[in-house]
Amino acid sequence: MGSAGTRLEVVQRAGRPATVHVTGIGTIDAARSWLADTRDDLRAALDEHGVLFLRGLPVRGVEDFAVVRDGVVSRRAPYQEKATPRSDFGDDVFSSTDLPPAQRIRQHNENSYTITFPGTLIFACLVAPERGGATPTADCRRVLELIPDDLVRRFREQGWVLRRNYSEHLSLPWRTSFGTDSAEEVERYCAANLISCEWGQDGSLHTTQLRPAVLHHPRTDEAVWFNHVAFWNRYSLDDSIREVLESELGEDGLPFATMLGDGTTLTRDEVGAINAAYDKATVRETWQPGDVMIVDNILASHGREAFQGDRRILVAMGDAVEVTACRSTVAAAAGPKI
Repeated sequence: MGSAGTRLEVVQRAGRPATVHVTGIGTIDAARSWLADTRDDLRAALDEHGVLFLRGLPVRGVEDFAVVRDGVVSRRAPYQEKATPRSDFGDDVFSSTDLPPAQRIRQHNENSYTITFPGTLIFACLVAPERGGATPTADCRRVLELIPDDLVRRFREQGWVLRRNYSEHLSLPWRTSFGTDSAEEVERYCAANLISCEWGQDGSLHTTQLRPAVLHHPRTDEAVWFNHVAFWNRYSLDDSIREVLESELGEDGLPFATMLGDGTTLTRDEVGAINAAYDKATVRETWQPGDVMIVDNILASHGREAFQGDRRILVAMGDAVEVTACRSTVAAAAGPKI
């Protein structure tokens, strides 16, 4: 069925993202024209559904994907404060992630911990894996509804804190995350972007930042759950991995840690309730070569399933949004010394 107010035929099936089957588009130039003609309709449908899966576009390489990206977003957005390894294919096109295939990636909103983040993400499949490897998404309006009211209230009132310990081994080194070899440049970036930073005697970097956990979409004004609270919490790790890391590094030495804005740690049950909300709201589609998925990064989270075989999924980011444009009850700030 078509989305309200659009000419697109958007198909909705239980457990799957809203999908548009594109027909009669055989060349990338034709795709460029189609995107220009349907751009307003695509945006309206994205506001309604949060995610649009486009099947049938002739995307066969990085250059084709860049054409689609530029047909969808008004301006490109950078990948800031990097947290996972990616391959850079040029022209602001990246691999979705280079983490090992056996590793599941939980639901998250891209760069939710920055004060300016991409409003739109575009994914495309060049090579589909033999098994698994979907990029599942979850409607963050629905996620917010599914989290226990008292837990939502506490996060509305206090926000959330991210603590990062940059490492050469267990996470990205600070030189990679900030794209510089200069400690002074890192300090200037942190000061400008409301991040508290502290250097260890061995040259290691430790940062904290306070961010709102619930935002309002700048166009639709709908409230959404928008953060990495569960994604980087220790209770989202497999117990065996968490126990090894805590025994070797201590609870304060983990690469990432999240908590309430006042520094209160979360219980296993609280983190479990957030992950259960994501799981209940998650939908997925099996990748086929040429598929494109557009994600409103505020309305929807995304993740990755474990997979077998070769998998080449591209990603690009655009339409940067400032957190101050997303009405919230907590202002972003440099994090407390925790």
